[in-house]
Amino acid sequence: MTNPTNRSLIDIDRDHLIHSVTSFRGHEQHGAIVLETGKGMWLTDADGNQLLDAFAGLWCVNVGYGQDSIVEVAAEQMRRLPYATGYFHFASEPAIRLAGELTAAAPDGLDHVFFTQGGSDAVDSAIRYIVHYWNAAGKPDKKHFIALEWGYHGSSSLGAGLTALGNFHRNFDLPRPWQHHIASPYQYRHPQGDDDAAVIASTVAALEAKVAELGADNVAAFCCEPIQGSGGVIVPPKGWLKALREACTRLGILMLVDEVITGFGRTGPLFACLDEDVSPDFMTTAKGLTSGYIPMGAMFMADHVYQTIADAAPAALPIGHGQTYSGHPVAAAVGLEVLRLYREGGLLENGRVTGERFAQHMERIRSHPLVGDVRYRGMLGAIELTPNKATKAIFDPSLDIGGSLSKLTYGNGVIVRCFANAVIGFAPALCCSLDEMDMIFERVERSLDQLLEQPDIRAVVALQDA
Repeated sequence: MTNPTNRSLIDIDRDHLIHSVTSFRGHEQHGAIVLETGKGMWLTDADGNQLLDAFAGLWCVNVGYGQDSIVEVAAEQMRRLPYATGYFHFASEPAIRLAGELTAAAPDGLDHVFFTQGGSDAVDSAIRYIVHYWNAAGKPDKKHFIALEWGYHGSSSLGAGLTALGNFHRNFDLPRPWQHHIASPYQYRHPQGDDDAAVIASTVAALEAKVAELGADNVAAFCCEPIQGSGGVIVPPKGWLKALREACTRLGILMLVDEVITGFGRTGPLFACLDEDVSPDFMTTAKGLTSGYIPMGAMFMADHVYQTIADAAPAALPIGHGQTYSGHPVAAAVGLEVLRLYREGGLLENGRVTGERFAQHMERIRSHPLVGDVRYRGMLGAIELTPNKATKAIFDPSLDIGGSLSKLTYGNGVIVRCFANAVIGFAPALCCSLDEMDMIFERVERSLDQLLEQPDIRAVVALQDA
């Protein structure tokens, strides 16, 4: 039973705190799950439940909870210089050093970085600079953006239109007329899903067709994630990203790669683009940049874009984009320490090793009666459920598979992302041990067994199999 102190917190939350991507009335009925402490892979809620976090908070706590060195670095920077503006030629040492380290580690050509507070405003900044670039380049008609169905690019006023998930468009008057979407490389439900080359070719053809429809002189950029996260962890075939990079170059449009989720070791290398030797014109990151310990995002800009913008106006004329907390010294100091932990602390290597165990479990769980598909890369993956493996049937939304799974997995002491479309998302911290990975899947598999035992689910599966 929740004690009176926690009850009062829940009442205050219900009455005053607006939660991200949550039904207002639904949350009032459900109430908040109050988290109190975290260490490594583990969280403890206000009722004392020990929870194995297999989703790294929200794809972000890549180094795990309770890394004391990060806390010490943040505290020291707060004592020395808690804030420094990036306006009017001011800067701080941590921001300068972080910019240098990040651009040195990024794909070739991404020599410039603008710091933001998170992923949404990193995407928003990229959109603004892309528009500015084409105006500066003397091609003011290039205003249309193309993204992917099932894509997620934040929930800012601009980025949410590139996002292709209904909840982010409904009643927000999105997408805008200049925002377009083409089919996702969703192999499990793709008509040529068993043929990697065909899936890649289909996306390239769709992009070419959309550019032709809009007119190449009117298209500014193509935007994509290397792996589509919030759309259900959709993993395209290897070679897909490189083929799209080549297509963008050929079509004369810029490429914006959104690595907010995939960056910082999530798929193996520091950035997923490095896996395919892809250098986009813009790249956005956040989440793993500071491992969620403090808000920060980053927008990378290719040198050729920077030089065009710089040369297009007199030196005394400011480029009118900025944020009060861009390059915040405390956030930058945390980012530097997190980078150190990835490299010197062995977390990138541990993620690769534990990622192999992750892959083994994903392949093993494929045989479960409810599992239609598994997809993964590194320490990022998803299980998609179906009542019929042969037909890949979709569960009726009225069964609320996502809601049921959320309760079951939480009750079994593991936190995963249970999407409404019967997909379970995984993004364990890079500090995850082999034993903890085993434990994650033991608890998830127990939850799937319990779901299958529910009469309404068993009836649908039996009906589909008949």
